[in-house]
Amino acid sequence: MATSIVLAVSFCHLLNDMVQSLISAVYPILKTAFELDFKHLGYITLTYQLTASLLQPAIGAATDRHPRPYSLVFGMGITLMGLLLLSSAPTYALLLTAAALVGLGSAIFHPESSRVARLASGGRHGMAQSVFQVGGTAGSALGPLLAAFIVVPGGQRSIAWFSAAALLAMFVLGKVGSWYKEHLRAKAAWKGAGEGLGLSRGRVLGGLVVLGVLVFSKYFYLASISSYYTFFLMEKFKLSVRDSQLLLFLFLGASAVGTLLGGPVGDLIGRKRVIWISILGVLPFTMMLPYANLFWTGVLSVVIGGVIASAFSAIVVYAQELVPGRVGMISGVFFGLAFGMGGIGAALLGSLADARGIEFVYRVCAYLPAIGLMTAFLPDLKRRG
Repeated sequence: MATSIVLAVSFCHLLNDMVQSLISAVYPILKTAFELDFKHLGYITLTYQLTASLLQPAIGAATDRHPRPYSLVFGMGITLMGLLLLSSAPTYALLLTAAALVGLGSAIFHPESSRVARLASGGRHGMAQSVFQVGGTAGSALGPLLAAFIVVPGGQRSIAWFSAAALLAMFVLGKVGSWYKEHLRAKAAWKGAGEGLGLSRGRVLGGLVVLGVLVFSKYFYLASISSYYTFFLMEKFKLSVRDSQLLLFLFLGASAVGTLLGGPVGDLIGRKRVIWISILGVLPFTMMLPYANLFWTGVLSVVIGGVIASAFSAIVVYAQELVPGRVGMISGVFFGLAFGMGGIGAALLGSLADARGIEFVYRVCAYLPAIGLMTAFLPDLKRRG
């Protein structure tokens, strides 16, 4: 495994997702400054996540045919533009524009950087995908923490300080692009989905549909955390914005650990088993969360974050193996689906929170991991000799 390259794209994933997570992390500030309700906050999430979700599969499919090693730098440049606009936007419409730019940058970054991680994996696909993913999860965890100590005291304009992170990522990705250009090899012609697996096209498509449903359950639930967890804590336990951001950081930090473990464990025991444990296994804890006191809310948040996060690396690598030769397209589809489900979830749950209250949202979302039972319909991936 070309460890330095995998670590480099993971580091840039950290910076990209840290910047991206600032959008939801500063929601309490934006809610007050622009007099927004939960529905309008949900539309901001919907904008940047749908921008990413709709474009990622197309970008991934295009780069399967014509790889662009320096597209990573270009994508991060667009994210930088969105970040600077977010820090200075005077109107809600420009907030949505900034969110769309961040989403576009992510749509370019994720499929191609996932391909680089696989190319540099040396055959340890689960490990490389987990290391790559943990960068993004860690960045998502750092965003609220940094927002609590930098943006909350400094206000909306202090978001501009994070442009340094985007510039650093552009520099590192330039080096990665040079390595990628040198090591890019002509890909083998694709001879059909599931080749070498002994699976019919129908079984392959059915497996992809099941994986999509599982991503829906995971990211719909995560949307309730990433967009509204601070409001839940502030309302139920009367916490300050900073204290609620610190608890969100604990959840996201645990998610980073779970993400790191999911891939290599999948390499050892099989990705289907990891998916079972990660999604269905978290159900008892999500059921308890809405009714726990402050101490147990913190404990359950760490458990839920760690367990549920281990699924995504396993899902992505499983899908890549299910459809060989289409790494960019499959990465784009599943990253895009994750963004899309998170965005739709944020919008719908925001409307539900306005209508029924934020605590009701968590009582409803507690049942989402039960969808993990669909894992039973995934085929076992055993290559023909």
